[in-house]
Amino acid sequence: MTTRSSALECRFCKAPLRTSFVDLGMSPLCQTHIAPDQLGDMEPFYPLHAYVCDDCHLVQLQEFVAPDSIFSEYAYFSSYSSSWVEHARRYAVMAADRFKLGAHSRVMEIASNDGYLLQHFVAAGIPVLGIEPAANVAQVAIDKGIPTTVRFMGRASAADIAREHGKADLLLGNNVLAHVPDINDFVGGMKDLLAPGGTITMEFPHLLRLIEGVQFDTIYHEHFSYLSLVTVERIFAHHGLTLFDVEELPTHGGSLRIFARHTEDTARPVGERVHALREREIADGYLGTERYQGFGERVRETKRKLLAFLIDAKAHGKTVVGYGAPGKGNTLLNYCGIRTDFLDFTVDANPYKQGKFTPGTRIPILAPAAIREARPDYVLILPWNLKDEIARDAAYIREWGGQFVVPIPEVTVF
Repeated sequence: MTTRSSALECRFCKAPLRTSFVDLGMSPLCQTHIAPDQLGDMEPFYPLHAYVCDDCHLVQLQEFVAPDSIFSEYAYFSSYSSSWVEHARRYAVMAADRFKLGAHSRVMEIASNDGYLLQHFVAAGIPVLGIEPAANVAQVAIDKGIPTTVRFMGRASAADIAREHGKADLLLGNNVLAHVPDINDFVGGMKDLLAPGGTITMEFPHLLRLIEGVQFDTIYHEHFSYLSLVTVERIFAHHGLTLFDVEELPTHGGSLRIFARHTEDTARPVGERVHALREREIADGYLGTERYQGFGERVRETKRKLLAFLIDAKAHGKTVVGYGAPGKGNTLLNYCGIRTDFLDFTVDANPYKQGKFTPGTRIPILAPAAIREARPDYVLILPWNLKDEIARDAAYIREWGGQFVVPIPEVTVF
């Protein structure tokens, strides 16, 4: 595995990084699930320490592992979440209507995964292209009839794609902006790939919601950046792109959907929602350093409360299992030191993860049917952003008096 040790400088503005945001210790890569024949092998751990830039206020991790070591083969398949697929369908309907997309248009998605979103444009007769770095995931989309190219996004690949396929009238990316170590190359590539008069939309977890909800488990090595509107606006402006609209979404614990255009495309003025959210973030202190301080202690208190609950449950002879094996869950498990002494196993609907073990903590990952067989007292929901979907799908635990547990921002039993 290729490793890199970067100097402590901001990945956007290159200023020295001096201010710690939160130190989560050492942790393995969150999507490197362990096969049974690997249980005796050494597993690499890397520092999981986020800093905030004092100049541009980008919250970020250092890059220790090259992106091709993380994303060339990936264990996350978007289609296994029904609520996420429905979210994508609603987006496609909105975008096709708002931007008047049709057979004459070209929609491109960066990090298109298994075609969970582009399939809705295909069904509407709108030409698409997926841009996906993970070959195993891209193949699933291709098998669905969704044209997909296996590449990392950047200026060089944008030039190749534009030459081979033309430029995009709608260029979108959901939960990818945080995943790129070279954010300048990535955003610059989007500028180059966007057609005149075209639109970029990006969705990403909102730093404001991360801080307010103590969502420290969304910090892992595959997420290089943690983004506020004011910082994203500055990054996009640097590359000749203007944010003209923004939506606040409930997904992933609270996300933003930004709408961007070429700065020279002045036909669409910057809307009121951008002005209002920018002013709200400024008023909340996101252009200063004090707003970011103290987060680490709130994280430590959340850890103590979760461990206190689990220790008490086990002391009273209760059984606890997990639901899900997401990236955020692996940050939580490793930071809190939760292994099979607390969780007998976890389950996941993704067959790609079943039969393997969680990174670092080595908890068995089974099929969801294992919960009904084990009849646990508590089910700890690791992808807490999907708690409503999971509680609905696994409502059968009520048959034996089982209860769900959500760890973030406070331990909640329901």
